[in-house]
Amino acid sequence: MINLTPVIPELVLACGGMALLMIGVFRGDGAMRSVAWISVLVLVVAGIASGTLSSDRQVVFGGQFVTDAFAQFAKWLVVIGAVFGIAMSLSYNERHEVARFEFPVLIVFATLGMFMMISANDLISLYVGLELQSLSLYVLAAFRRDNLRSSEAGLKYFVLGALSSGMLLYGASLVYGFAGSTGFDALAGVFKTGSGPSIGLIVGMVFVIAGLAFKISAVPFHMWTPDVYEGAPTPVTAFFALAPKIAAFALFMRVLTGPFGPLVAEWQQIVWLLAIASMILGALAAIWQSNIKRLLAYSSIGHVGYALVGLAAGNETGVRGVLIYLAIYLAMSAGAFCCVLAMRRGNRMVEGIDDLAGLSRTQPMVALAMAVLMFSMAGIPPLAGFFGKLYVFLAAVQAGLYALAVIGVLASVIGAYYYLRIIKIMYFDEPAESMDRPVGREIGAIMAASTLFIVLFFVYPSPILNGAQTAAAALFAG
Repeated sequence: MINLTPVIPELVLACGGMALLMIGVFRGDGAMRSVAWISVLVLVVAGIASGTLSSDRQVVFGGQFVTDAFAQFAKWLVVIGAVFGIAMSLSYNERHEVARFEFPVLIVFATLGMFMMISANDLISLYVGLELQSLSLYVLAAFRRDNLRSSEAGLKYFVLGALSSGMLLYGASLVYGFAGSTGFDALAGVFKTGSGPSIGLIVGMVFVIAGLAFKISAVPFHMWTPDVYEGAPTPVTAFFALAPKIAAFALFMRVLTGPFGPLVAEWQQIVWLLAIASMILGALAAIWQSNIKRLLAYSSIGHVGYALVGLAAGNETGVRGVLIYLAIYLAMSAGAFCCVLAMRRGNRMVEGIDDLAGLSRTQPMVALAMAVLMFSMAGIPPLAGFFGKLYVFLAAVQAGLYALAVIGVLASVIGAYYYLRIIKIMYFDEPAESMDRPVGREIGAIMAASTLFIVLFFVYPSPILNGAQTAAAALFAG
């Protein structure tokens, strides 16, 4: 019998998702809230199940699936992001008359795909997990079927996602053709003992990296991000910025440090270029944005660049820095999108940056939370965002990538402009028409929790730091 213990979290999500579908079908659209909260329970149970597994490396299903401390850390971040995504959507979906039970169920199935991505130990299981996640996200992006922008966002994401999947599959086929295996452990063994990678193998690796770079929206594979972030329903945009990005990054790290680990000299220069391009474009393109969601889209591209700085180091310290950065980015993005969801006027959403004018006088607590989060994204000490950048830049310096660290610091300084501009508009511009009050309970709770985490991170950072250290060590031990 196959040992199913390592896949208990995935079984919980799969069985829970199918059961929720049945509940929703029999109870109808009126079951949206109950299905949503049961979905949250299923996600939490899956997270707890993952956390209670042994942190030792276990491989099942003929080497297709692996679980270790790295997978546990990444899966918990994904669970938190998915729970936040469901909680943020409740009042929004009801207000815009799209309160259908399929929404939280799609998030559950997307999370199942993310769990499979994080634990993939073969190019085939990698693709299966990636597509399960992507199919759910395509539907979520176009969830407001009567809204032209939402439909456009879903179509753009689908077309470009299909292109990236094709590139990934082509790269995987080249790797299999030249190496003779799709398993991560076997590939690592081939690359260690070989006399040097062939040109065909390097081309295959480049295509695999390109396919994965699309999923984390690294430049030049970022073209979908601003349009999808702007057009998709705001809770969906928030979810895109949280869980899928973390899962894709975890997969990216596992692929580059695992099967392609011996080829670090070949892929390091690619990641180096991706990091520089993402940081520079994220810093410059956001300056001219007038829509808050597009600004956060370019901001997320910049944050991907900072995280790639740690990955470019190609060592355990770098991966640790990336994991710390992702944990802090999760809190910053969740809080920022809660503030965006609080931007309502006459019971309709407003998304212009100028709509934040005078927010400090009309809704002082929302303005305070937004200001703290913007300062953190800019990397102002002693907020958590500063420490996130510190750890990835230190990893780059230790690896001798001095130019990359310097460019990262300069891009961070440029990026601080548009974060400070938002604070200036909220606190110093004349008040515009006031926003609707009060903020929803779920949104208020997530906003408060995120802000407190960002402010108090430096007081007790050891759970995140130690967890990231253990996870990074497990990735390189495998």
